[in-house]
Amino acid sequence: MNICVIIPAAGASRRFSEPGGEGILASRNKLDEDLGGRPVLQRTVELFTKDHRVSSVIVAGPFDPAAFAEFKLRHGDRLSMLGASLVQGGKHHRSETVGTALAHVPEGATHVAVHDAARPAASPELIDRVFETASRHDAVIPAVPVPDTVKRVGDEVDDDVGADPLAAILGPGAGSKSTLHEISETLDRAGLVLAQTPQVFARALLVRAYAQDDLTSTDDASLVERLGERVVTVEGDVRNIKITTPADVPLVRAILGFKGPAQRATHKKF
Repeated sequence: MNICVIIPAAGASRRFSEPGGEGILASRNKLDEDLGGRPVLQRTVELFTKDHRVSSVIVAGPFDPAAFAEFKLRHGDRLSMLGASLVQGGKHHRSETVGTALAHVPEGATHVAVHDAARPAASPELIDRVFETASRHDAVIPAVPVPDTVKRVGDEVDDDVGADPLAAILGPGAGSKSTLHEISETLDRAGLVLAQTPQVFARALLVRAYAQDDLTSTDDASLVERLGERVVTVEGDVRNIKITTPADVPLVRAILGFKGPAQRATHKKF
């Protein structure tokens, strides 16, 4: 096997934000978060740099030229030292980013693995399990069973309880109530799994999947399924979480055994 790993990293981290002044949500990029002195993106790339089956790693950054230049300034040197190449990603969707990166896969690669940039906690055992299975099957993804009851929600429920006195004191966003929805259906979770990455494909199969007209998908396996080709699952790992919100960062640090960045106590900063 000769595997090229594509790491799509063009997203804007819109769901990754923190409360700022006057109730405003301050934008942060989750790939820059500190994990033991290194950014999330670097930790993710490092997952694949010592595997003899991996011949190349491609990181696909932002599409916008200015954003890509800034991204390259922040991460380019570190990625180059790890042997990873950096290319511009797609403009709108993840599938565009992966499709763009596919054009840069070296000719000698027999397989392509796609791994979320915000999944730095994939274990060597998980990666080995997926790669080993991919030597026998053309499309392999890790997955874990759905552990909780799954419900579909419908319309929003009106829950007008009047003005929030806490918000009047502390500002918008403070003590705000959550949006309520009516349950419309409880789903049978038998046979349901949560898909993870890395997802590995025979190169020719993934290229064929990305040659389709409709590339709207939630993951790469969906495009392969659309061809009518078989995708098999291997045992995933509940620790292989994808960083989506700031609350996920301490969890990933705990999984990897890292402490948070050291900061002086507020009263000692001045």
